[in-house]
Amino acid sequence: MTQPVTIIMIEDDEGHARLIERNIRRSGVNNEIVSFPNGTDAMKHLFGADGSGIVQKGNALLILLDLNLPDMSGIDILKQIKENNYLKASPVVVLTTTDDSHEIKRCYELGCNVYITKPVNYENFANAIRQLGLFFSVIQIPPAAT
Repeated sequence: MTQPVTIIMIEDDEGHARLIERNIRRSGVNNEIVSFPNGTDAMKHLFGADGSGIVQKGNALLILLDLNLPDMSGIDILKQIKENNYLKASPVVVLTTTDDSHEIKRCYELGCNVYITKPVNYENFANAIRQLGLFFSVIQIPPAAT
């Protein structure tokens, strides 16, 4: 039996967070979504009180990560996730307004699995998230290292 996948959404824009969750749901994905408005709270959740990440041992996570957060860089979060033995296998989808080619390249070099630039137009953004939800419904995600 496979572990249910928890979606961790790190998004500081409340409107974007609601839009993302609503359109993931519209695509038929019913997984738990745990949302964080900043990097600090997300890191505490992901890495636990001791900072080791062992708190996620055996959990299957899919991480949606905005790069432009108020308290820390999404790039730093990505780097720490991909360097952690318990979290590195968790897919990270960067979902951000940044479309700088150097930033995109850097994210892939650090181990992001998918990089999506948020469309400016509301309907295009909603449609992109629904398509992302369809993608989520078919991908296989391993549990964190045990």
